[in-house]
Amino acid sequence: MKFFTAILFLFLPLAVFAGDKLFVAAAANFVYVLDPLNAQFKKLEPETEVTVVTGSSGNLVAQITNGAPYDLFLSADMQFPEALIKSGCGEKETLTRFATGRLVLWTTKPGLELPSVADAVRSPAVQKLAIANVETAPYGRAAKEALVKLGAWTAAEPKIVTGENITQTAQFIETGNADAGFVAMSLVLSPKLKKKGTWIEVPPELYAPLDHGAVITRHGRANMAAKRYLLFLHSAEAREIFARFGYRVPDTNVPFQLDF
Repeated sequence: MKFFTAILFLFLPLAVFAGDKLFVAAAANFVYVLDPLNAQFKKLEPETEVTVVTGSSGNLVAQITNGAPYDLFLSADMQFPEALIKSGCGEKETLTRFATGRLVLWTTKPGLELPSVADAVRSPAVQKLAIANVETAPYGRAAKEALVKLGAWTAAEPKIVTGENITQTAQFIETGNADAGFVAMSLVLSPKLKKKGTWIEVPPELYAPLDHGAVITRHGRANMAAKRYLLFLHSAEAREIFARFGYRVPDTNVPFQLDF
């Protein structure tokens, strides 16, 4: 229902929103999505202050586990929020999948062609290949998985330049410090980067689905703004934004009941 979220928020008491603060830890692939997403949320809750920190999903989990005061965690996979729950730092009943990411091979190097993923990686014109950290960044893990399935990992490995997260990986490519690299589709479709370079999508059958999960942290379990934001991620308005940046969105589902 297109106006589901707007109607829901209309009937909630204004006192609920007065002076609320929300601290969100979000995977780096959301860096350009967050501005329009939070702008839409602000239309619904102008008095709620949302602060966002981005980074690799694994590093954000480490920060939360070590006491970082984030209320809500948006991950580029389901494994890291599940690990947060297992450690006792995430609220199990709030875990929800809200989008599925897509992986692309991108270059800004003039004249570099991308006939296929395997051919591009093996090309002598690609001397440096940027990939996000395969241990802490789900998009990096997906890139390695795709290259292994293509039989191109051995050729790729000596060329790899590792980004701490997917936005740093994109910076390597944008600035020419890497000839090509694997990034989230949401980055190359962003207003900042969509006119730069060329890209091809990595066939999704080559890697496990990049299902993106959100969970309220132990720190945020009493923060009603965290619950409302989590619900907002499933709204028609948010889903349209995710789709605009290349994400696949699941069927609408409400992960839990708001109990005011």
